[in-house]
Amino acid sequence: MSLTSVSYLWREPQAAKGFNYGVSLHSHTNQSKETLDFIAELSKEWGFLQPVMRWMEDRSHTRTGIRPDYARSYWTPPLTPKLAFELERRQIEQQLNLPGMVSITDHDDIQAPLLLRNVPSARHIPVSVEWTVPYGNSAFHIGVHNLPSASAAEWMERLSALTAIPADERRPGQLTEMLAELDAMPGVLVIFNHPMWDLYRVGRDRHDVLVNDFLAQHGQYVHALELNGLRNWKENREVSTLASKWNQLTISGGDRHGVEPNANVNLTHATTFSEFVHEVRRERRSHVLFMPQYAQPWKHRILQSTLDAIRNNPEFPEGMKRWDERVFHPGRNGEMAQLSTLWPNGHAPRIVSGVLAFVKLLGKAPVSGGLRLAWDETSEMRATLAEQDA
Repeated sequence: MSLTSVSYLWREPQAAKGFNYGVSLHSHTNQSKETLDFIAELSKEWGFLQPVMRWMEDRSHTRTGIRPDYARSYWTPPLTPKLAFELERRQIEQQLNLPGMVSITDHDDIQAPLLLRNVPSARHIPVSVEWTVPYGNSAFHIGVHNLPSASAAEWMERLSALTAIPADERRPGQLTEMLAELDAMPGVLVIFNHPMWDLYRVGRDRHDVLVNDFLAQHGQYVHALELNGLRNWKENREVSTLASKWNQLTISGGDRHGVEPNANVNLTHATTFSEFVHEVRRERRSHVLFMPQYAQPWKHRILQSTLDAIRNNPEFPEGMKRWDERVFHPGRNGEMAQLSTLWPNGHAPRIVSGVLAFVKLLGKAPVSGGLRLAWDETSEMRATLAEQDA
């Protein structure tokens, strides 16, 4: 029998009492490569953007000889592994008065936890990753936590090799075999991250079919479905319904990319990460705690995360202070380079600076306060929680 309990810290200030640790799952560092192809997708969906995009692309090609390539370009989150680890642990210690465990899961990369193994306060951090799995005409993100240290690099090579194979070109049963191998290691935790998010924009109906097909074929090797701290209330309720349908636990996953700590964590009676994995996998217990920031309007939180990505941080290490030092694009020779090195005269064009200035304005008072009120979609959350109380 699976048992998931969910609490909300702004409603239950003593929710962490009686637990031994808080666990932060699924967050990102500057080792994570975040795609920019969503920009091209948005311009397709929002027709009024297309002429603006074409003008900017032509302008870029004229001035630099480089035409924007969104598919190959990427950006990296602002926090180093050490800063990300300290942010997550500090939230648990200060707000829950518990020691914290942190599992960082960059996209298809395990460098952050490996680097953190050299930091005394983080030497026991699990080696974890957010693995991209092509599936049908889409892809899913699978959180793989606590890979064996001795073979973690080899495992990452194998996972990356499977990611590189399109779903329709894989050998039958290849994905099943890989998941079965991961499941066979008792200390490894496999989580289906944000399963109801149509991240690759294949259409809601098609996405639902693929999700259910994936769980029908591979659900026995998945240990929990994620309630995502960066996705909205409605979507997370749909995840809970999906979990009930497939007799799955739900588990936390903050999916932090900026400087706001994860909006949910797990509470556990375990004292090591391996014991926490046992609690989830064998005892089939999970206690998810949503933090106060989750009660803020979702669109406002997405805006704040966007602002974190485009903000300059003078206090950060060299090469990471400016937002355009954290964005990478193919240069004239096709090799990836920091965007800051590709600008004419080393400065962003005025049109780009103008767009960013407008976005930053949205995050300042009184504009930010007005938008927060306009975007407040938390009434459904409050109503549902009131029904549960009744």
